[in-house]
Amino acid sequence: MFTGIIKDVGRIAHIEDLGGGKRLTIEAAFAAALEPDESVAINGACQTVVAVGEGTFDVVTIEETLRKTTFGELTVGTAVNLERAMQPNGRFDGHFVMGHVDATGSVVEITKEQTNWLYRIQFEADFMSYLIPVGSITVDGISLTVARLNGNTFTVAIIPHTFDHTNVQTWKVGTRVNLEFDMIGKYVVRWLEQRVPLSQDPARFLSG
Repeated sequence: MFTGIIKDVGRIAHIEDLGGGKRLTIEAAFAAALEPDESVAINGACQTVVAVGEGTFDVVTIEETLRKTTFGELTVGTAVNLERAMQPNGRFDGHFVMGHVDATGSVVEITKEQTNWLYRIQFEADFMSYLIPVGSITVDGISLTVARLNGNTFTVAIIPHTFDHTNVQTWKVGTRVNLEFDMIGKYVVRWLEQRVPLSQDPARFLSG
């Protein structure tokens, strides 16, 4: 489990094609503290450390991850947001983040204001039920708040600290990002989807 609070911005140092998957080598300030089998969120996707080098660590990204994330677009030198798995005695500063990417979105508009940046992101309409105004959303591993919601686009406000200490500063119009919707919200939507609609059988809906 993660919190969406980015601890380091690493860079892709090497990519090895494994046929269907890829082995990624990532430069990271905390690489020396890692051990094989640990979990690290890379741009919001939970990956397992398979090797640790001098200032780097390796993960193997499988086909399913490549299908659901932006990992297929990574190139050597790409900046990536990194977070180690949460410790049980740590401070919980973001929100519940599993590192399970639900979908990708695209930056469609960037507005610079006096004290922040507004990024409007478009995503697949099938996921609209998972977002609410002022709800939590994970974008490239960053725990953010939905400032505005309009159909299948949402807007997040980025403060200067987040801008300076994440890969947000590399985002441009057209940049694709990984999205993880709030876990509690997903369970609520799933539960409601399995129920008979209220209009068809209100007694069953209310009786539990």
